[in-house]
Amino acid sequence: MNPIHEHQLLQTRRQLFGRSALGLGTAALATLLNKDLQLGAAETQKTAGALGTTHHRATAKRVIYLFMSGGPSHLDMWDYKPKLKDMFNQQLPAHVRDGQRVTGMTANQKNGLPLCPSKYKFRKYENNQDGVWVSELLPHTAKVANELCVVNSTFTEAINHDPAITYIQTGSQIPGRPSLGAWLSYGLGSLNENLPHYVVMHARTNYAEQSLFNRLWGSGFLSSDHQGILMRSQGDPVLYLSNPAGVTRPDRRSQLDALAALNHEQHNRFADPEVLARIRQHEMAYRMQASVPELMDLSSESDTTFELYGEDAKTPGTFAACCLNARRLAERGVRNIQIFHRGWDAHGGLPREHSSQCNDIDQACAALITDLRQRGMLDDTLVVWGGEFGRTAYCQGNLTRENYGRDHHPRCFTTWMAGGGIKPGITYGRSDDYGYNIAHEDGTPMTPQPDNVKWTPGTMHIHDRNATILHLLGIDHKKLTYRYQGRDFRLTDVHGHVIEELLA
Repeated sequence: MNPIHEHQLLQTRRQLFGRSALGLGTAALATLLNKDLQLGAAETQKTAGALGTTHHRATAKRVIYLFMSGGPSHLDMWDYKPKLKDMFNQQLPAHVRDGQRVTGMTANQKNGLPLCPSKYKFRKYENNQDGVWVSELLPHTAKVANELCVVNSTFTEAINHDPAITYIQTGSQIPGRPSLGAWLSYGLGSLNENLPHYVVMHARTNYAEQSLFNRLWGSGFLSSDHQGILMRSQGDPVLYLSNPAGVTRPDRRSQLDALAALNHEQHNRFADPEVLARIRQHEMAYRMQASVPELMDLSSESDTTFELYGEDAKTPGTFAACCLNARRLAERGVRNIQIFHRGWDAHGGLPREHSSQCNDIDQACAALITDLRQRGMLDDTLVVWGGEFGRTAYCQGNLTRENYGRDHHPRCFTTWMAGGGIKPGITYGRSDDYGYNIAHEDGTPMTPQPDNVKWTPGTMHIHDRNATILHLLGIDHKKLTYRYQGRDFRLTDVHGHVIEELLA
C-alpha cells in the first residue's frame, strides 16, 4: 500500500476513535446526553455534516421530493405532441425506434407498436419566459405553471421499475448505495436535532402495484443514522415511538443512559463507528417522542390552509395530507422530505388510472408550491417532481381513442422542479414529434442520441439531475464522496453535469 495513503487513513476519525485512550466515543456520548438536557425542546439547532460547510453558496436549504412511482405518462400530462393526433394507430417508424430496447410486454405484440395520441387537451402557460404546456388532467398545477421548470428531456438507461427507481434514488441500478437523502444527511447534517434529517412518507393510492423497498431511502454504506425515517399515517407516526404501558419518560431516559454506557464500552473494545450511530439513533428517537406528536397534529392549521390543499388533507395518509405535513416538516428544519405516490404503471386503461392519480396529486402539488411561496419558503425550498421513467408513444394492448395503455419508456420523459434557485416558468429540452427521442430545439432528433458519459446540451440524464440538485444545496457533486472498500463513492458515480441553464 502507498505509505502516504496509509498515513492519511490513520488520520481518519474512525482510526482516531480506536486509537484514543478513552476514545472520542466518550465525548460523543457526553455531547449527546448533555444536548438533550441543555436544549430540551429547542426547535432549531444545527449540526454540521461531514462537509462542515458548503462548497459554494446554496440557494436551497431543503428538498421536498414528490416521487410518482410507476412512470407517469409525459405524453398525457406535460409533453404536448399535436402531430400524433394524425397518426392514430399507425406503426411507430423503425427509424424512430432505431433499435432501442423495448420491454418483453410489447416486444412481440401482434398489433406491433401502434401510435397512440393523448386524448387530453393541452394549454400553454406563459409569463415572460418560454412557457409551460400542461394537460387538462392538471388544472390546479396549471395555476402554478409559472413557478415550474419543466424538463422534457430527462432520460435513464433502466427500463424496468426496480432498477430504474434504485438508479434515480441512489445513482446505481444495483442495490446497496446510499440514497440522495442519506447523502444530504451525511454531507450537510441537520437543521433541527429534534427531527430526522430525512423523512419519507407513502401516500395512499387506488393503484398500488409496485413495491417500495426500504433500501430506496437507505443509507447504504454510510452509517445507519443517515437513512430515511418512514413516517406512517396510522398508529405511531414512527414505529415503536411511544413508550410501552407503565414506562414513563424519566424511565426511558434512565434506560437510554444505561444503554449508551454499554454501547460506549462496546465501541471502546471494537472501535465500530456503527455503535456510535446506534447511540445517535436512540437519542433521536427520544427527542422525537416530544417533537413528532406536535408535528402530526394538524389541528392548528387554518381553514384557509385546508381550503388550499383540499378536503383530502384532513384524511391521514392521502397525498394532500402528506404534502401539508411536508410543509410542516420543512418549516421545522427537516433537510429532505420525500413523498412516494405509487400506481402510475398504466399498461392498460391509462385514462382511467391517470385521471384517478392526477386527482390525488394535482391540487396538493399546486397547494404545496403556493403555501411555500406565501410563507416566504419557496425561494430556499427545492420542490422536485417525477417518476423513474416515462411511457411510450405507442400503445400496449388494445387501442381506442378513449382507452389505451402505454409501456415503460426511459429514453425521454418529463420531470419538473420549482423554487430553491431554479428558473421559474420555463421548459428545458424537448422531444421529437413522437415524444420518443430527445430532439434539438428545431425538433430534429439528436444523432447520436445522448449518453450518460458526456453531457449534451438540452438533455438531463438522472446523474445530471442529481448533480444539479446537489449544486442548489451548495454541494459540488464531485466532492461529496465516501471511501468504501478502497474506492471513493459518490451519488453521481463518475458522471453528472450541473445544468446551468436551469439555475435562476
